[in-house]
Amino acid sequence: MSSIRCAIVDDEALARRGLAMRLAAIPEIEVVANCANGREAIAAIEGEQPDVVFLDIQMPGLDGFDVVRRLQTDAMPLVVFVTAFDRYAVTAFDVHALDYLLKPVEEARLAQTIERVRARLSERDTSAEKTRLLEFMLHMTDKSAIESDTRGTLDRLRIRDGNEVSLIPTEEIDWIDAAGDYMCVHAGNTTHIMRSTMKALEAQLDDKRFQRIHRSTIVNVERVVKLTAHDNGEYFLTLACGARLKLSRTYRDRLSHFA
Repeated sequence: MSSIRCAIVDDEALARRGLAMRLAAIPEIEVVANCANGREAIAAIEGEQPDVVFLDIQMPGLDGFDVVRRLQTDAMPLVVFVTAFDRYAVTAFDVHALDYLLKPVEEARLAQTIERVRARLSERDTSAEKTRLLEFMLHMTDKSAIESDTRGTLDRLRIRDGNEVSLIPTEEIDWIDAAGDYMCVHAGNTTHIMRSTMKALEAQLDDKRFQRIHRSTIVNVERVVKLTAHDNGEYFLTLACGARLKLSRTYRDRLSHFA
């Protein structure tokens, strides 16, 4: 079969080397990225487009959950969470996540994970994959379902999280990514998760400031600092926050908004 392209993300060098050695013993596995932190992981996933990422949950700066939140849905790989803390090993993994590995990773357990990866790759739906992961993260972080108050034209998003309500001025939003009925709202260094549909939210945002660039992505045009053309007719937008987003061929007519 064709190779399975993998990325390893862990802030511990010894853990990365150990997992890489075990993966190297599996013939069809190709490790295409080895990342020491969340920011390296996001860049590597966007550039290398691996099939699966072995992602440490506990990392300084951007942790594993932050990495998932910040990935554009269309570029979502399969994710296997890796951690030293078994408090994360709950039944939620059976429902929402592809798999889970405890450190140090055992050879037999890794073989089981690779079998799951093989099976899932043939039926992968990136949007469904991210939806499952967002549901899992909300469960693991003890956050209740998050909903927005969507009355009237929006100049602020009202995002409820348990007993707290965050009021996010729309002008501070960098971009929004959709996965099913979940929306990841990226504003500064924070990503908020809310329940809504792309269609409902897009209808309430100012179309002079916010434009759909992909079936799952809305961008604040004022945050775009660079356009890069790709050979296949797509473009990549670089935002002031450092995010790099795909503008699909379907939405090429939106280019005039970034001139």
